[in-house]
Amino acid sequence: MLAYILRRLLLVIPTLFGILLVNFVVIQAAPGGPIEKIVAELTGTGAGATGRLTGGGGAGESGPAFEARQQQQGGPQGAYRGAQGLPPELIAQLERQFGFDRPAHERFLKMLGDYLRFDFGTSFFRDRTVIELVLEKMPVSISLGVWTTLLTYLVAIPLGIAKAVRDGSRFDIWTSGAIVVGYAVPSFLFALLLIVLFAGGSYWQIFPLRGLVSEGWAELPWPERILDYLWHLVLPIGAMLVGSFATLTMLTKNSFLEEINKQYVITARAKGLSPRRVLYGHVFRNAMLIVIAGFPAAFVGMLFTGALLIEIIFSLDGLGLLGYEAALNRDYPLMFGTLYIFTLLGLVMKIVSDLTYVLVDPRIDFEARTA
Repeated sequence: MLAYILRRLLLVIPTLFGILLVNFVVIQAAPGGPIEKIVAELTGTGAGATGRLTGGGGAGESGPAFEARQQQQGGPQGAYRGAQGLPPELIAQLERQFGFDRPAHERFLKMLGDYLRFDFGTSFFRDRTVIELVLEKMPVSISLGVWTTLLTYLVAIPLGIAKAVRDGSRFDIWTSGAIVVGYAVPSFLFALLLIVLFAGGSYWQIFPLRGLVSEGWAELPWPERILDYLWHLVLPIGAMLVGSFATLTMLTKNSFLEEINKQYVITARAKGLSPRRVLYGHVFRNAMLIVIAGFPAAFVGMLFTGALLIEIIFSLDGLGLLGYEAALNRDYPLMFGTLYIFTLLGLVMKIVSDLTYVLVDPRIDFEARTA
């Protein structure tokens, strides 16, 4: 087993390299970039970068965008001359500051060297390190991902087992219809429905609408902090849960149905074992193998994808919104830094999924399969 784990870990290196290379080539071929973004803002031909652009003129600003604005204005009190265009010297200075004065392959190799040391650089437009930004947004995404994944498993697995035991019954038909409808409704539409019903839209003002916690949350006693935190999560997690039940519920049902019809189950029933003993003593471990083993990958997928619209609707500043703004602003350090972090985490979780197979069923031997 140790040799198998070592081989999988070594396979992570070329996989990660290939993902970064493909995305780097695609980004280089795409029109626009951080330099063009700043030039468009300074010359008045663009709307500027989304989010807290470092060159926006606020107090305590610094960075290439702010320096370019000051030079273009002739100093903090100078007249704005954006209509006259930017001098080539300023463009060259911006390219040096952003690192675009070097060929693409040199920038890619430098990026790989920095990432090997887990040095992800500083955001172009926020003047903060990528690690700081990711850690700042992580609590929101972890809250959404952990609770949504746990509740999905806690509901979908018992529901899938009940549907398998009652296959073809009215319960199975009605629950399948409800699951299909929930899967067909986008989470953001259900979020809007929840707001209308329970957040003061048209009916009841029961749940809060904005943020992960209330103002003054730090001054509350710890039991009230927990309740306030959970109270804020009810609507966003409820919206995300709607479409997440379908796949896992049907996977659980089909897995149990396949095991229930096997010969060893028929033999156990012939020996006089109770249906409950057969289901949970013999069928459960084999049927749950594929369901439980997929938990790590499901958690990573729930954590880092699909929450952008939910974050926007409920004013939750998480990783989904951070990644969207980074792509929109061509903030390359933030884009590639988060891509590297999340891809590496996803590849490691794939290995953890394989190890979970062995923990659930020790009869599985990956060494024998690869021999």
